Amino acid sequence: MTAYEAAILDVDGTIVRGEELLPGAIDGLRALEAVGCSRLLFSNNPTRGADHYREKLTPHGIDVDPATVLTSATVSAAYLAATHPDERVFLVGDGRLEAILEDAAVELTSDPDAAEVVLGSFDRGFSFETLWDSLRALEGGVPFYGTDPDATIPIDEGEIPGTGAILAAMETVAGREPDAILGKPSSVAATAAMDRLDAAPSNTLVVGDRLNTDIALGNRAGMETALVLTGVTDRAALAESSIEPDHVLESLAGVETLL
Repeated sequence: MTAYEAAILDVDGTIVRGEELLPGAIDGLRALEAVGCSRLLFSNNPTRGADHYREKLTPHGIDVDPATVLTSATVSAAYLAATHPDERVFLVGDGRLEAILEDAAVELTSDPDAAEVVLGSFDRGFSFETLWDSLRALEGGVPFYGTDPDATIPIDEGEIPGTGAILAAMETVAGREPDAILGKPSSVAATAAMDRLDAAPSNTLVVGDRLNTDIALGNRAGMETALVLTGVTDRAALAESSIEPDHVLESLAGVETLL
């Protein structure tokens, strides 16, 4: 028997880094499966949907049902479709995020003067012109959201700038912070996750490598939390942080000691 009915698992930095499977990932997933703990994968990647993670993890022998995967992109799309129907969204973001939003029937506009909502996210093509357009779009106090707060994204070669860096530039020129972040660690993200799991927050374990997203999500929602040291957070960063996990694991394999 285990105290947990469900587990919310981060992906990048917890199960994989770039295209490489992290040590201990398979052992951790098998341990959760052995005790009948339901699993939800939750990535703050704002450029991918659920199908991507099935394709990404299947070659590593990890079977993924897209219904058990959330990303900051899919959560953002669902939230905007539900709360801002028929409102024009000005997107600073990746083309793949644009497609996910359109699939959710979110109306997009490339005209900053027509914006009724602004969504900031990861954008490889971010430029002075993009920043200028976002400044125009944010005039008049329109609702302003971000997909996620991640300042960097781990890749095989190291890290690249992420959504948090883009949002910082948008915030600076507009003189205002986003009204909400829609991915982890927000209440929007926590609600989306619990809607997919048949478990109470108190019986749910969150495992991830980022203190300000994975661990903060669990702490805010009343879930138990475990930090893995296979991603962006090391023990020195943990010692300096005000965000404290319930458990610290060398890798996902260590989850077996909690079950």
